[in-house]
Amino acid sequence: MEHIKKFFKKDKFAENLGIKLIEVKEGYAKSKIEINENHLNGIGTAHGGAIFTLADFTFAVAANSYGTVTVAINANISFMKAAKTGYLIAEAKEIAKTPKLSTYTINVTDENDKLIAIFQGMSYTKRHKINLK
Repeated sequence: MEHIKKFFKKDKFAENLGIKLIEVKEGYAKSKIEINENHLNGIGTAHGGAIFTLADFTFAVAANSYGTVTVAINANISFMKAAKTGYLIAEAKEIAKTPKLSTYTINVTDENDKLIAIFQGMSYTKRHKINLK
């Protein structure tokens, strides 16, 4: 799985937000972000876009964990609770997989294991292997 970790280090958007990949294995990924003032919206809570990006990045890692280029074709998120400080952790689990389509559920929790958001994504697997160049 080191090649997958290396590949996702090229994700500059996730890097600029401060997202850190913790773990990856086939059909699974776990990432985290430390909320800072750059992640807050106008009412002082973690911006929905930051939470979505954390979940989406983790979804992408899990979906691409088999080494073949896989892209999102659908994604949705439900926000359960606001977060203001500390860490958010996203954990992606594969729910179903066919040769072309896969579905994932990504739970985003805070550092106290409180559910912040539930993200569901569907991906399409292409023919190309992931290129590490």
